[in-house]
Amino acid sequence: MASVKNRSVFGVVALILLATGCGSTGLTPATYPDPSVPCPAGLRSWKLEVLDRRARRESTEGVQSLVSESIRQSFPGCQWDSAGGVESGRVQIEIHRFVASQDGNTWEAAAQWSVVASDGSGRTLTEFEANEEVSRPNYRGSNNAREALREAFDKAMRRTLAGLGAVTSVAAFRPPRRTLPGSAPSSRSRDRSATSSLSETSARCFPIAGRIGLERFSHPRGPEVL
Repeated sequence: MASVKNRSVFGVVALILLATGCGSTGLTPATYPDPSVPCPAGLRSWKLEVLDRRARRESTEGVQSLVSESIRQSFPGCQWDSAGGVESGRVQIEIHRFVASQDGNTWEAAAQWSVVASDGSGRTLTEFEANEEVSRPNYRGSNNAREALREAFDKAMRRTLAGLGAVTSVAAFRPPRRTLPGSAPSSRSRDRSATSSLSETSARCFPIAGRIGLERFSHPRGPEVL
């Protein structure tokens, strides 16, 4: 009975230390920069907004900073929160779960948030959710709460970076240009014009047989079957 109480007390103390240590989570940003994708969607200027939507908002600033710094450092080619004006893209992340708790001899950790990326006009480029859960045995002499949460956070951030990195270039979302009056004719119009000119030339150079007594070279057409 005493051992159960001790485990419960340890679990509560571990969560308190993890959540309130000077507003920090005790974790470091998870950064995975990809040289082939310096910025999502080919946009260099982005605005990043991380919102804490958890039911129990413990260490809000620490969690927000952890997520935002992971995004910024993973896309070092971007200008984040810069004065890019209407051309700047926008990434909004809403955190729903970020917690570790003890359940018997295991620690259960979860990191869950939703991601929406949009361009300067407000058009949604991508929208997805990162939701990772981890179970970790209660190892002796280890900060199991922090390590379980670190693993869940790392998996969720990897999924987030992959989702943002896969966003298609903004140019692909732009509608095709409309042809203005007086613009160059289309290829189909040019083809029809060329065919018409060729027919007129043929009519002038090769009059219809019988009109001036020339011999017909082509075979007469037979009756068409209807």
